[in-house]
Amino acid sequence: MTQETDSQNSIIHQLPPEISNKIAAGEVIQRPSSVVKELLDNAIDAGADELKIVIQNAGRTLIQVIDNGCGMGEDDIRLCFERHATSKIQDVEDLFRVRTLGFRGEAMASIASVSQVTLKSKRPGDDIGHKYEIWGGEEKSFEPATVEDGTSVAIRNLFYNVRARRQFLKTDATEFRHILKTVQQAALANPDLGFKFVADTDTIYDLPKEQPMKERVADMFGKDYKASLIRFKEETSYLTVQGLLGDPKLTKRSRGEQFLFVNGRPIQHRYLTHVILSIYDTWTGEKDYPFYAIFLQVDPKQVDVNVHPAKEEVKFEDERSMIKLTKSVVKKALNEEFMVPDVSDREEQSSRPSGGSGFSSNFNFGGRKNKGQSSQKEQPVKFPSRINFDRPNSQKGDQNDFSRQLYDFDQPKQKTSGDEEEEQQDDRPTRMRDRGFWQLHDRYILTQTRSGLCMIDQHAAHKRIVYEKALSATEAAIPSTQQLLFAQTIEFSASEFSLLEELHPIIQRMGFNVELMSGNTAMVSGVPADIDIGDEQSVLKSMLHQYRELDGKFEFDERRKLAIAFASKTAIPKGKKLTDMEMENLLDQLFACEQPYQDPLKKPTLEYIPLEDIEARFR
Repeated sequence: MTQETDSQNSIIHQLPPEISNKIAAGEVIQRPSSVVKELLDNAIDAGADELKIVIQNAGRTLIQVIDNGCGMGEDDIRLCFERHATSKIQDVEDLFRVRTLGFRGEAMASIASVSQVTLKSKRPGDDIGHKYEIWGGEEKSFEPATVEDGTSVAIRNLFYNVRARRQFLKTDATEFRHILKTVQQAALANPDLGFKFVADTDTIYDLPKEQPMKERVADMFGKDYKASLIRFKEETSYLTVQGLLGDPKLTKRSRGEQFLFVNGRPIQHRYLTHVILSIYDTWTGEKDYPFYAIFLQVDPKQVDVNVHPAKEEVKFEDERSMIKLTKSVVKKALNEEFMVPDVSDREEQSSRPSGGSGFSSNFNFGGRKNKGQSSQKEQPVKFPSRINFDRPNSQKGDQNDFSRQLYDFDQPKQKTSGDEEEEQQDDRPTRMRDRGFWQLHDRYILTQTRSGLCMIDQHAAHKRIVYEKALSATEAAIPSTQQLLFAQTIEFSASEFSLLEELHPIIQRMGFNVELMSGNTAMVSGVPADIDIGDEQSVLKSMLHQYRELDGKFEFDERRKLAIAFASKTAIPKGKKLTDMEMENLLDQLFACEQPYQDPLKKPTLEYIPLEDIEARFR
């Protein structure tokens, strides 16, 4: 059989470059922020000290990075778009001591295969520069041009020739947040460089070079940060750990301001992030996220940066020591700042048995098993048979009839005129005595029912109430608003302001009067009636952070996600003491809701324990 025949029968063949480049682009270029990262890496590696980033339509229409670095000559301009062509790796040993941000030589080829690229570059010693256009991997033009020293790369119409990839991009607000995070990472890792970031003609950042780190953080995230940052640094023979920690009072309800760097490269490390956040647990809540920027310096031979297509993850030769040392340094910095004596680790404390006296940890109300009772079959929670959970629409507003099924113990007796007059004078206290309300640990409301005990989570219950009210407000013709005596000007971070612009129409319908201004500021002149005057800044910012946490995790529309975020912030908190009247009003409003038995995220608002289950405990 001839070689030609073998070739005709072969089912394996090499892919043409235009296809292989598009496949590679799928690994390296996931979204517009990936392009921004690759271009910034190249600009920084080129020795630039002034960088300008320009985007339009969250990077869909234009991504441009301009630098004053070393520039490229005529031959290098063409070569930089060839796969695996790089100036940063000379031999195999260089792979194990990478000190540059880019090094694989894949980025520009991948970008050019899925966009329309215009590159202009000139070396400082050259008389003239060059302009090069390449669309979808095909050269369009190459000619001399009068340009400034350095390089300008403009990426237009990303994924224009890969429609499926373009359709999978998220909303402009989401893509902008990813780009913003990429710019933030580069600016924090390089405080000696100047950065200007322009989005759709709006200047987001204009950061001078040689800027002190605290000032840079304040310029990027808000003036409140400048006086609330904790600086730290520790050096060992293996690792140097330094950076800035945010004061716990600056925590937010969403992630996004946690930064880790290894040798100047931004990385993701889930376990190390978990360890750092757990150190903050002494001062913050479970879902509060502090600011931190932590820089690790290690011998490049001790870390592998080539384990992830986008170079977002690295592998340490001695990861255990790295985590242990970083944890120790961060914990020491926080403890010294707040004068906390060093105690045993949280992990050791959490492994000890909790509570010495009282009920056994296995004691269980209502049939819902504890984690330790894995061998015992979980019993379903029973509810009174007379409660109609799926009420007809005609009954949804009749809260008195509905709650009477739960709380009325005796059949109504015939009243005399004297009885009626007495009840009119003391009607609500009589109902209170009949029902009986108790607050447990300022978190749960307990009340006896006709056939057992009902426990209500006051925070979850009020969250359901506020959520439905907020939804109704967005549908009302005229929102209910309480006007502020003095309008308040609020400064937002760039990502917060971008999200505020996107959600502004819905926020207005909820009862806020918010006027968007320049410089990431907004003026608030009115708020919904459920908000305490003076708390408008906290509520608005918390809503935006909570909305971002919900975005992508739950299949809700913008209106519902914003209503959930509003309810989460304004609902009665756990730990708040309630009067008997407040408890009764809370329950009456809860049972008037369309879905009183779950909060907006489907967590239960109440648990019912039948009397027979309680009696069984004493047999």
